[in-house]
Formats: sequence, C-alpha cells, structure tokens
Amino acid sequence: MHKVNKLKNGLKVILSPIEGTKSCTVLCLVGAGSRYETKDICGISHFLEHMFFKGAKKYKNATDVASAIDGIGGDFNAFTGKEYAGYYVKCASHQKEVAFDVIGDMMLNATFAPEEIEKERGVILEEYNMYQDTPMYQVGWDFERLLFGDQPMGWDQIGTKEIILSLSREQFQNYKNELYTPDNAVLSISGHFDEDEVMELAAKYFGFEEGKRTRDFESYRAKHSDEKVISQYKKTEQGHIIVGVEGVPACHEDEYTEKILSVILGGNMSSRMFTNVRESKGLSYYIRTTTDDYVDTGVISTSAGVDLKRVDLAIEAIVEEYKKIMESPVSAEELIKAKEFMKGKIILRLEDSEEYAHLMGKQALMYSEIESVDDILKKVDEVTADDVQRLSKKLFAEENLRLAMIGPFDDNDHFAKLLHY
Repeated sequence: MHKVNKLKNGLKVILSPIEGTKSCTVLCLVGAGSRYETKDICGISHFLEHMFFKGAKKYKNATDVASAIDGIGGDFNAFTGKEYAGYYVKCASHQKEVAFDVIGDMMLNATFAPEEIEKERGVILEEYNMYQDTPMYQVGWDFERLLFGDQPMGWDQIGTKEIILSLSREQFQNYKNELYTPDNAVLSISGHFDEDEVMELAAKYFGFEEGKRTRDFESYRAKHSDEKVISQYKKTEQGHIIVGVEGVPACHEDEYTEKILSVILGGNMSSRMFTNVRESKGLSYYIRTTTDDYVDTGVISTSAGVDLKRVDLAIEAIVEEYKKIMESPVSAEELIKAKEFMKGKIILRLEDSEEYAHLMGKQALMYSEIESVDDILKKVDEVTADDVQRLSKKLFAEENLRLAMIGPFDDNDHFAKLLHY
C-alpha cells in the first residue's frame, strides 16, 4: 500500500513498499517534459536531462556519478517524456543512501559547465541522427506531428539541430529554475525500506528551496485538418507505417477500455493484428497496437514494419481490423483473455521496484488521485464487450484515421484513399 508524505519545502514523497525484495528504487519525477517548451527552446527538456549527469557539487562530472553507482552495483538512468522527466537509481536496499545522495546532488546542484554543454551537444546530435536513421522510432514522432500539428504535443522531443546547437547555459539555468521546484516534483521510493529512514534521507538530500513553478504548458488544442497522411521519403528495405487515431486522455472513464481494446487488436502474439496481418497474410515483420495517454489527450495506433511491395495490402489489413472490431462485439473468451493478459503484465511489471516507483510517482505528480494496483485491476475487470465496441466506434470513425509512413513513398493522395471502410 502506498503512502504520500510531504517535506517541509512542499516536495511530495510517495512510498510504495514491496514485500519479498531486497532492492530499492529512488526516482525523482519533475513536471518538465517537452510540452512546456516554446519554439525557441524546443528540445531543451531532453538536453537538460542529459546535463544533470554532467557534474554537480559533490559528484563533479559524469565519471564521478557513474563510479558512485557502479560502486554499489546499482542501475541509474533518466528519461524525458512530453509531460515529465525522471531520474532514478535502483540498488540494493542497504545502499539506498548513495541513491539519494547522487540524485539529490544533481537535482539541486547541477552546474551546467559551459565545456560540458559543448561536449553534450555532439552527443545529442548523434542521438538525433540515430533516430533519423531508425525509421521505426522516427515514424512515431511523425505520426504525432500529423495528429497534433504545430504545437508542443506535435513536436519531436529531441528538438531540431538548429536549437540543439544554439541552447545556452543561461537558458538551461532559467528553464531549471522555472520548473525544477518542490511543488512540481515528486520523490517516489519503492521496494524494501524503512519509512522513517527514507524520510530522513529525503529531507537530507532533497532540500529544494521553497518555490513555485513559474512555467506552464498550454492546454492541447485539437487539430482540425483534412491532412490524413504524413510521409518521409527514405530508401529503406522495409516500410514503416502507423495507422491510428486520437485516443482518450489519462484518467478518462474509458482509459482501461481503450487499453483492453489495444490488447485485443495488437497487444500480444495472439492478438488480431499479429494473427491476421503478420501470421496469416505475411505482410509485416513487427506489428503492435499501443496507447499513449496524456492529461488532456491520447493516442491509439498500430505500427508495423511492412513488405514494400505489399504496403497497400498491409494498410488495408490494419484498417479492416479496425472495421471488424467496430462492427462485431468481441467474444467473452477474447475479452477475458485480454483482461488476464493485461492484469498479468501489470503484476509482473510491478515486481520491479523501478516500475512500481514510476507508476506511483507519475500519478502523484500528474493526477489529482492515486490509484492503487488493486484499483487498477478492478477497473480492468469492469470493462465489458459493449464498452469495447462503443469506444471503438467512437475512436475509429473513418474521418479520424491518420497514417504516418517512412520509406520510398511519394504519393500521399494514393495512401489517403486506403483509409476508408
């Protein structure tokens, strides 16, 4: 059972003990994702995430940070999404003070040394190039650009080369001061720990100065456009496509219905997409249906790597699966299987203290209420076949369908004609 405490400076600390483990994860989440950016600093959230590892007061450079965590056999990493960034150390429970020390030092005392910024520009540019050379990643960002348009929700999180090359130390410091505040951060501790001990460690190492976030993001604005297809011409051996629609936001009454819908369509190796598009027709190598949920919008989409000679057939086959799930209720057997799959994956994931810390920390940071694991499992069980059909009709209406493509394609009008039932 989770518990939420607060430090004197206002920082939320959410505690999620796990029985039968000897590990502990210390995760700091901050509401500083790419949605908070403007055009002139597009990509700064991700760049800043890198810079926190490049030196602070006690751990003066990336080698010091790595040596401290390697010295206890821990794992550490960071990530930047559209709505928040996260920094974590997972380690043996008796070494958890090192985790608090390292993350607290970088959160409070990062120096953003000019020479480190210059070195990291090269790293970020190579990461940018990697995504450009990895179509199965890049096509996802292209799809969001098509779906959401020219606003932060539709911009690539890594930014543009021009912005990466131009960001200054002053901009990093200003952005950090605006968002890395105790009211806009959560410390999530999961695994094996003593509550009093970790609260003392939190107070010792996360002494943020009291302050309020001074930057916010604009609410999502629905894009009203007839543009159905976005394609990036690239000579590839495989076509990479995404066919999908805008989905429901987080905490929506249909949140778990949508997740079950995605499992039935393409969530595993016995799903409809995998069975009918990959196995029966041999049209793709990988194919999967996934959801993304944000505070005011979402995405449900099917991505696939397809045979270039039969890309039309692959698009038509995916659209056909959307049509079938709208027209006919899923069987009781298929619904039960999807629910048990989803619940099983949740339970397995949450044996990992890092996953548990993320689940609880994200809710504590972003949402007004925190659902326990039992709450989530109960909501999964409550989804009905009627719910799945009703939501699929709403989401997959023909006018909502959008397609992103990377490969040797140059006729968007042709592919737009395939998006119909």
